Order: sequence, then C-alpha cells, then structure tokens
Amino acid sequence: MSMTLVAAPAMAASSTSEPPDPPVRIDRANAAARVQPDASGYLNAIQQYAYAEGSLYQVYAAPGRVTDIALQEGEQLVGPGPVAAGDTVRWIIGDTVSGSEAGRRIHILVKPTRADIATNLVINTDRRTYHLELRATSATYMAAVSWTYPHDELIALRAAAQEQERMRPIASGLDVNALNFRYRIDGDRTEWRPLRVFDDGRQVFVEFGEEIARGEMPPLFVVGEDGSAELVNYRVAGRYMIVDRLFDAAELRLDTKKTEKRVRIRRESERGQRGRS
Repeated sequence: MSMTLVAAPAMAASSTSEPPDPPVRIDRANAAARVQPDASGYLNAIQQYAYAEGSLYQVYAAPGRVTDIALQEGEQLVGPGPVAAGDTVRWIIGDTVSGSEAGRRIHILVKPTRADIATNLVINTDRRTYHLELRATSATYMAAVSWTYPHDELIALRAAAQEQERMRPIASGLDVNALNFRYRIDGDRTEWRPLRVFDDGRQVFVEFGEEIARGEMPPLFVVGEDGSAELVNYRVAGRYMIVDRLFDAAELRLDTKKTEKRVRIRRESERGQRGRS
C-alpha cells in the first residue's frame, strides 16, 4: 500500500518580526518613546510637552545654565526619593516651589557640570510619573519645560458636558426671574439630603448632590395640614426630583432595617422670609 505525504503549509512569517536580541528591541522601544522639542510646543521660552504615560521627554541643558522643569499646579512629590537621576555626580539637581495653596507649583532644576554628557531623570508625584532624558550640549539649553495634560482636559470637558446635560431637562422653559427659593430644609443629616429646593409657580424642583447618582433617591411624601402624609408622583432628571405640583410641606423618607431617616421640606411665606433676614 502506497502512502502520499502532504507537507503541512508553512507558517507565514510575521510582517512585523522582532529582532531576537533583547537589547535591540529595548533600544527600538526607547527610540519610539522619545519626544523631542517642537517649535509648535513653545510658549515663549517654555517647551510644553503633551503628557502621555511612558514617553521619554528630551531635555537639553548646558553648563552654566539652569533648566527649569515645572510640574502641574497643585502636584506634589511623593514617596522616598521622588526625584531620581542616573548620574548625580556630573548633574546638579534640586527643586523649589512657586505660588501658594491651589496655585503651588514644584520646579525641578537641572544643570550639567560639563558638555557631552547624558543621563535620565524620573519624577514621581501624586498624579503621575515623568520619565526624562537629559542631554548636555556646549551652549544650547532649554530654559524651561512644562506639560499640558490632554487626559485631564478631556475629563474636565466630559464633566462639564455631563453637568450641562443634567441641567438641560430643568433649564429649558424656566423663567429664572420667576423662581422661588423660599424653602427650608431640616431633619436628619443624610448623604441624600437635598442641596436646595425651588419652584417656578407650577413645579417644585428638589436638587441633590452629585453623590445621589451612587445611591438611592428617597421617595417624597406631601404632608397635609392634619399631619397626614401622601406619597407623591415625581420625575427624575439627573440629580433633580421634579414634582408637577406645589406643596407647603413634604418629607423625604428612606427606611432601612435599623433606622428611619427623614428630611423635611417646608415652603416659607414672603413675610416669614423677611422676618428671618
């Protein structure tokens, strides 16, 4: 009996084959991560890099010149030895602070003792880690380096858009001049206690804090003159509870197996409001 052997198809070679030598792969990765100064990134004499995790930012310095590496406002150095350099003998590295409180800013100051030397610098903060490569020339130096933070800016834009979206359901069609904010809030100090209550002459709006999105919104009971409580229908728009009627008194109630929490809302008359001012 004869047998015919069929050769297995050869595996296609990878179009992006990597060199077998690890140092070569490392050198290629570092080269790809390097970010060089760019004319479009300058603000006067300050080179502003766009921060991206893992990038190797290039800083050029010169003997007799100090280069200022400015961190983000409010950013703090953390951990033991938060600023570390590969060569601390031929490079002089220090830090200082400008501004105060929310505008406080840390500056890392670097200066080479001679030309034609290089080292790396790692800065650890409470927000991120910076990786830099320092290179000394005979005369050319960068006066200052700082960063922009596209990720932070994107988060801020998203937060602003979300807030605008939350406000949209109650903002459209409201006459701001007709709003009545004369409501008193008292009772238990709960995590869902409203920030404010107001009406537009037709509807009552109960505004909660941001944390209401992570918890449970309590039901609303309208309290009559005889003290009886009636569960009232309402709509939820973002962090606002909207009641399609006016009331003089109401209670937010949330019961658990162990406790019963109540927050009272009462509309005040104009006379009562003036008497309290």
